[in-house]
Order: sequence, then structure tokens, then C-alpha cells
Amino acid sequence: MTYEELIERLDPNVYQSLRQSIELGKWPDGRKITPQQRAISLEAVIYYENLHNIPEQERVGYLDRGSKAGTACDPSVSRNLPDSNDVDPDQFVEIKS
Repeated sequence: MTYEELIERLDPNVYQSLRQSIELGKWPDGRKITPQQRAISLEAVIYYENLHNIPEQERVGYLDRGSKAGTACDPSVSRNLPDSNDVDPDQFVEIKS
């Protein structure tokens, strides 16, 4: 069985359990999740979400920028004048990644 086949057949309850373990840093039985286990679980969860077309706003790691989008508080925005102490809204440009 390939990795893709395993993720395709992954039970939704197992997916939810993996998500919860990543978020809490411990397994359902209370044991601490190791950094390696977290990385592997996170990879599986992301792969599952992509494969099963989970809406973006429901995916692990999603950040709703809401009204902050496109402002100085948005991490996708940088200042044109990095050494200036005066804050002018026209100094900001959106960075597309």
C-alpha cells in the first residue's frame, strides 16, 4: 500500500484524532507527542486535507486575517521605507507569495 492509498483510506475519526494531537501536543491517551511524531502527523493531516478537498478555512494552520488583511498587521505586507520612523499608510505594499 502506498502512502497516497493509506491517506485515501484514512478514517475521518483518525484524521480528527491526529489533528487534535497536533494541536494539543499529546496523544488521546495523554502521552506527549514527540517533534518527529508531530511532523509526520502534520504531513499526513495536510495531505489528507488536500486529497479530500477540505475547505481552506477548515484546514490545519489556517489564519483568518479578516479585517487585518492588507494592513500593517498582515504578515504578507512589508514597508517600502524600512528605516523611516514616520508611519504613512502609503508606505505599505502587499507581497504576493
